[in-house]
Amino acid sequence: MDKVCIAVCCIVALFFLVDYLRCRHGGRSDGKNGGTRKLPPSPPAIPFFGHLHLIENPLHAALSRLAERHGPVFSLRLGSRSAVVVSSPECARECFTENDVCFANRPQFPSQMPATFNGAAIGFTNYGPHWRNLRRIATVHLLSAHRVRNMSGVVSGEVRPMVRRMLRAAAPGGVGVARVQLKRMLFELSHSVLMEAIAQTKATRPEADADTDMSVEAQEFKQVTDELSPLLGAANLWDYLPALRWFDVFGVKRKILAAASKRNAFMRRLIEAERQRMDEDVAGGDGERKSMISVMLALQKTEPEVYTDNTIMNLCVPLFAAGTDTTAMTIEWAMSLLLNHPETLKKAQVEIDTYVGNSRLISVDDMPHLIYLQCIISETLRLYPAAPLLLPHESSMDCKISGYHISSGTILLVNVVAIHRDPIVWEEPSKFKPERFEDGKYDGLLMIPFGMGRRKCPGETLALQIIGLVLGTLIQCFDWDRLDDAEVDMTQGSGLTNPKAVPLEAICKPREAMRDVLQKLL
Repeated sequence: MDKVCIAVCCIVALFFLVDYLRCRHGGRSDGKNGGTRKLPPSPPAIPFFGHLHLIENPLHAALSRLAERHGPVFSLRLGSRSAVVVSSPECARECFTENDVCFANRPQFPSQMPATFNGAAIGFTNYGPHWRNLRRIATVHLLSAHRVRNMSGVVSGEVRPMVRRMLRAAAPGGVGVARVQLKRMLFELSHSVLMEAIAQTKATRPEADADTDMSVEAQEFKQVTDELSPLLGAANLWDYLPALRWFDVFGVKRKILAAASKRNAFMRRLIEAERQRMDEDVAGGDGERKSMISVMLALQKTEPEVYTDNTIMNLCVPLFAAGTDTTAMTIEWAMSLLLNHPETLKKAQVEIDTYVGNSRLISVDDMPHLIYLQCIISETLRLYPAAPLLLPHESSMDCKISGYHISSGTILLVNVVAIHRDPIVWEEPSKFKPERFEDGKYDGLLMIPFGMGRRKCPGETLALQIIGLVLGTLIQCFDWDRLDDAEVDMTQGSGLTNPKAVPLEAICKPREAMRDVLQKLL
């Protein structure tokens, strides 16, 4: 037994020695194939864990600090996985132009498999025929510019209940002031917009619910996703330290599977409900206003082997999950910035009054003419992108970034915040200056809040439409003030997205100039 223990200890010691020497190597060069490869610089690592000890929240800020010491391209070893971090516009362009195919894959993380249909969902599947098929369906049939434009009625139909709630909160008749927490209202609105666009759920909206304007289905789906999201966060160390998968003492795996199964069953019910509704609709309905599910069910009748129920789920669940939180978050950041810059808020209000007037609510047709509002949205996305790091990519072959060798299977992390605030590129990069986008001075500079290249988010047009209509309506309908005239806290939270650490609360008052329009909403 003593000899066995000694042998085990020797093996463990040898493992740590090899791992330590690999950490000390620092990634500067190697001598494979008789040559020398220039590898990205790397911080000091520790055995087994690599650089996991350097991972802090918010992650993009921790990576920005590392980039200040190691440069715009550096490597990390995250347990058993290798990663490269890119923090400059030039390097990001290189990744998504000449190396775009190389980095078109996604890392397949074990903890995410149950939640992403075993890696088949559109945002998580690897580059190949399956992804190309999903991307084609999304861009041609679901999220084309023409279809998104026809969804404007859905957005407007969900904005009105939110405004109505705020008016009622202001006092009977909507003539007082109200203290509102925008986060919940904005989340419910974006949640309902996407649920209506995907599954046509307005028919079952509760008639009188003081707490929410979400449909019954939207509330149920929110409950399921709220249950699943923290479980994924609790399990993500498995992706980098495989040994931990054997010690699931809290039953996280089982809970993830149960929550994902509940979500999938809910989506199948939505698909069946839409299929039944289509069968009962003899006239065929309005093709331009059909839900995303009904569009794909119609295609399923002609090509059942392509447009399967699984394909519908692989598309709709990620679009829904990705769009809800990020859209609401961007509007909340925009309102926070405007409250800290009341002169900008007033300028936007004057622009809307001048072009739209006070006899109707803002519409999607007004958006191209509201130049300053578009500048505010662009500056918000520059400073506070909803995804401060792009979803991870993975190299499918050896390649080079900025002259550094990147091996196949390396995770690519792109620091969007660092790129958007690069002082070499942007004048006063940390300041909120929407005017910087007015004269075209910054046209052509890299802005990637929705990603870049083949894996760019297909929902960008819909997201911008929702953000523009909702933000424009809030500015048009209400006068806004900060609580106790205190600066809005702009501290960023943590996570894959970019939430505010302190949810926005503000004072709103219905605008006298909009009284007649607002009275009709009550």
